Amino acid sequence: MVSIKPPSLVPVSCAQALLGVGCLAVVLLALLLVRQLMKQRRPPGFPPGPSPIPVIGNIMSLATEPHVFLKKQSEIHGQIFSLDLGGILTVVLTGYDCIRECLYNQGDVFADRPSLPLFQKMTKMGGLLNCKYGKGWIEHRKLACNSFRYFGSGQRQFERKISEECMFFVDAIDEHKGKPFNPKHLVTNAVSNITNLIIFGQRFTYDDRNFQHMIEIFSENVELAVSGWALLYNAFPWIEYVPFGKHQKLFRNAAEVYDFLLEVINGFSQGRVPHAPRHYVDAYLDELEQNKGEPGSSFSQENLIYSVGELIIAGTETTTNTLRWAMLYMTLYPNIQERVHREIDSVLENGRVPTMEDKQKMPYVEAVLHEILRFCNIVPLGIFRATTQEAKVNGYTIPKGTMVITNLYSVHMDEKYWTDPGVFSPQRFLDSNGNFVKREAFLPFSMGKRCCLGEQLARMEMFLFFTTLLQRFHLQFPPGTVPTVTPKLGMTLQPQPYSICAVRRQQKSPCTGYTPYHI
Repeated sequence: MVSIKPPSLVPVSCAQALLGVGCLAVVLLALLLVRQLMKQRRPPGFPPGPSPIPVIGNIMSLATEPHVFLKKQSEIHGQIFSLDLGGILTVVLTGYDCIRECLYNQGDVFADRPSLPLFQKMTKMGGLLNCKYGKGWIEHRKLACNSFRYFGSGQRQFERKISEECMFFVDAIDEHKGKPFNPKHLVTNAVSNITNLIIFGQRFTYDDRNFQHMIEIFSENVELAVSGWALLYNAFPWIEYVPFGKHQKLFRNAAEVYDFLLEVINGFSQGRVPHAPRHYVDAYLDELEQNKGEPGSSFSQENLIYSVGELIIAGTETTTNTLRWAMLYMTLYPNIQERVHREIDSVLENGRVPTMEDKQKMPYVEAVLHEILRFCNIVPLGIFRATTQEAKVNGYTIPKGTMVITNLYSVHMDEKYWTDPGVFSPQRFLDSNGNFVKREAFLPFSMGKRCCLGEQLARMEMFLFFTTLLQRFHLQFPPGTVPTVTPKLGMTLQPQPYSICAVRRQQKSPCTGYTPYHI
């Protein structure tokens, strides 16, 4: 009988095993590198741009003052050029002419949002702000616009509600009795309450700690969403498993906000009567019920939460920062502040509360607010867009799905349309007779299909808050302090923290001991 012996196994040393694993890792890394480099190849007819660093592309160039960097690149490569954000091919539009051609003349083509991993994780590309262009976006945009008209800026009584909030605001400032304070939280709370009235039908008190905490998280996320870590996450989503980094803070914040908004929405939807909406949440729930079982409907509890969060951010962040910049620049330019005081006093006799009807009688106030929006560039790069189909611009071919950055900062610094654009001068919005003049290359709310839906409301808020504030107070810095005007970077440009003294215009200042102005 022949016995068959099993083949003997050759023992493998630990060193050999490690060598094999190492070789496999090198091969996988090489394949990933080749794949990444293939993604970074510019398609035929694509706009030129700055040379990218292998693998990470031009990401590091956007770490500080990206709007300034991109404007300088346009001087080299032209009004339309490309970036490589770690394999995400991106087109940058520069200057008023180029941006108008794309967003206005080819509005449908440049109306999408890019499918970035960051927003896929945070909102699943749902809600309103980051929703893909199509049926879902149309449904949510229509509902939001109708709600803003029905519960907000379209109602005469809503102007009175803004005026009431203005009174809460200046009364809260009065409590500081002319002593130094940081206006950020008061401005943020006051402005957010206008949006809250539309969304929830109710304002939050300035000492509501839970809501204040949420507003702080919203503001933090606006900064984190364009941080270097966020850009790296979009290029390399696998870093989600890296336990440190600002992207992890962003995700934790988003989860906390989601839970908070779910609780708030459930609270404010109590007592809802179908088809008799009291606010945006009620109106959304009506749409949700009416479209229940409808194939392809985008209305859902999840999208309601995303939409509410996005409306709060959009309705708070830009207007808040505009007013904070306005307070800072009025303090930096006392001669401009004095002229604003004179115009307000001439129109609002005997301390009458300002109304929107007064706006046409205050051309200088309008000019100041417009120059704040232009010069401070609150949203310098807009919100990233994407192409819905292949586009032809200035002889270049932009493939479908390409991410698009609109450098609105370049519009407001475009020397073709602005004389000395780097100088703060409200006078540029006035004619020789002192009348307010609209300027063409002025896009603080962007333009086209994805322009800011709350523009009308934002303009109401800016005018009423600004005039109410300057009617009552003279603004000045504490002795020996002059804040920097270098902005804090994020999706919006906001002032660095600063303190001011808001002195009643018939009082002596605790800061300087003299009465600056008299009514």
